[in-house]
Amino acid sequence: MKPGAPLLLLAPLLMAQAKPVLVPDVSQRNIEIAYSFTGAELLLFGAILYPGGRLPSGESPTDIVVVVKGPTQSIVMREKEKVAGIWVNTSRLRYRSAPSFYAIASSKPIGRLVDDRTRAIYELGLDSLQLSPASSAPIPTQDRFQRGLVDLKRRAGLYYEAPGAVEITDDVLYRARVSVPARVPVGRFTAETFLIRDGRVLAAAVRDIDIRKSGFERFVARAADRSAIAYGLAAVFLSIFLGWAAGWIARRV
Repeated sequence: MKPGAPLLLLAPLLMAQAKPVLVPDVSQRNIEIAYSFTGAELLLFGAILYPGGRLPSGESPTDIVVVVKGPTQSIVMREKEKVAGIWVNTSRLRYRSAPSFYAIASSKPIGRLVDDRTRAIYELGLDSLQLSPASSAPIPTQDRFQRGLVDLKRRAGLYYEAPGAVEITDDVLYRARVSVPARVPVGRFTAETFLIRDGRVLAAAVRDIDIRKSGFERFVARAADRSAIAYGLAAVFLSIFLGWAAGWIARRV
């Protein structure tokens, strides 16, 4: 082996160790949804560990981006047009996998932190989501439907951006708050944290969050999922019984 070869072999390891490391956490790992659930607020916080335990001198400060995503789902978007005075569905586009919830918080606006290519790779921002359309529709059509989908989700409070919502203290500690609406779907969520400097993602870390129904809502959801036919029949018979009971009470009053 030539002299200096061990140093060359260790160079990638030394370079990896020279990068800062994220240590993230979240205030709630499990969120229970009951009948009285009106939403929740997640606190995402953590620390930036620098090589040698000291801040690098002469380098630009780092920024933090936090992305909270819900489980992906298949969505069908329909476009309506007015034909002969009546609104009818004229076209549609199905997405194989779109996040049911998406929230992004950052220490600065995303456009000032990374370029378009980096935003697309890490899906940083609503206009950089990879929604996977199921058909080979023309690009202008895909863009139109994607804008419509994002707009619908945004108005429902399920998609949103919060530039400047991440607070960084002494270039070491950070925290951000993300609101979870009452209409949030259940499932496994992910909280991704990205450390950015000079337009490059230096480190990333992920924490999981479980959102599930509890109490009677959980029983109903499980029954509908495990025994769909029995659940449907029970719902029909219950509706008939309640209608008959209401009529019987009305006749007696």
